[in-house]
Amino acid sequence: MRVQFENLSKADLYVDAVYEGGNAGHIGDDPISKLLGCGNQGGFRYSGSTKSAIKFCVLYSSLREPDWPDRLDLESGRFIYYGDNRTPGDDLHKPIGNRILRQVFDDLHSGRRDKIPPFFIFTKGARGRDVIFRGLAVPGALSVREDLLAVWRSKDGKRFQNYRAVFTILDVPHVRRAWIQDLQNGHVYTDNAPDAWKEWVDREEYQALFAPATKSYRTKSEQIPEQSTVQRKILERIISYFKIEYPTDKNKHAGEYAFENCAAEIVKLMDSHIVRCDVTRPWRDGGRDALGYYQIGPDGHKHTFEFALEAKCKFTGNGSGVRDVSRLISRLRHRQFGVFVTTSYVAKQAYEEIVADQHPVIIISGIDIVQILMDKGYSTVAQVEAWLKTKFPFD
Repeated sequence: MRVQFENLSKADLYVDAVYEGGNAGHIGDDPISKLLGCGNQGGFRYSGSTKSAIKFCVLYSSLREPDWPDRLDLESGRFIYYGDNRTPGDDLHKPIGNRILRQVFDDLHSGRRDKIPPFFIFTKGARGRDVIFRGLAVPGALSVREDLLAVWRSKDGKRFQNYRAVFTILDVPHVRRAWIQDLQNGHVYTDNAPDAWKEWVDREEYQALFAPATKSYRTKSEQIPEQSTVQRKILERIISYFKIEYPTDKNKHAGEYAFENCAAEIVKLMDSHIVRCDVTRPWRDGGRDALGYYQIGPDGHKHTFEFALEAKCKFTGNGSGVRDVSRLISRLRHRQFGVFVTTSYVAKQAYEEIVADQHPVIIISGIDIVQILMDKGYSTVAQVEAWLKTKFPFD
């Protein structure tokens, strides 16, 4: 669905609809300001007053800034947004957007959800100033403790902090113009407000917009970052560290073994429920597994599940086929699941067989490795290189 620029002021909001920008060649072409009556530039926009009451907020992202990897997870309905303090020399709370984030999450943790304004999420469209409406969001998420973090970054040799915020996109496929008008008039909780939003305000019920992928496997291009991107450079730095630079004078497999330890660290970064992941002794075929433990449940009554990990450090043009993944599957014991980590990709036939045969195997490919590291603050080649040298130094 596409909404033309001249119709924006009367349009409803539909999830994943495209709202066209203007063609005049200046800032007045911005469609979000025409849609909602808020500011016409920046990633963080709001209507109202920070001194009295904010009517609503807009979060806009291109999803393409490597240093600030905003991320929309369509399957879980989560949106990761980085705040406005993006240059050294400023206090964390100098930008208005960051001050609003601090207040919003403070209200959330204090149970004052009625004080929190609605958030509208937009991302960049494919053409000109076009934008895509991604949904109505609220701060926080189920099973997420660290929903607002002050993360450190460095630029030009200077360190500074910015916020990383977690939002949940609610199961609201359609936002009516009538509610937008209510918001513009300073009335939030009205008959026109979506039911899922009211449920969150009343009972902190997160009715997320879950959208499971219809395709069960990923293509090669979906498993590896695009050429010339920071993500690709990070991945290639990891590969070169273990495949080229790691000393092999004592053991020709030294780099491969070191990457297995790296893979174990990556899965622990991926999920805080993974409490241990220990690399085991070499097998007869020269490879090694790692044995991990996934723990879940309340304190005093936690359940621990074992998983086996297989790691492959390969150049991006060399994928892993049936033989590689079969090795992991053959070693899974009863009630174990598997994690296959590769700096490259899993070939189509192997990926399809995992899905078709319903093997309990998680694939972490090259693009996933980079995303996990970036989510934890390692968003540049230099930061990842420093992490590698600290965690996996040459003996």
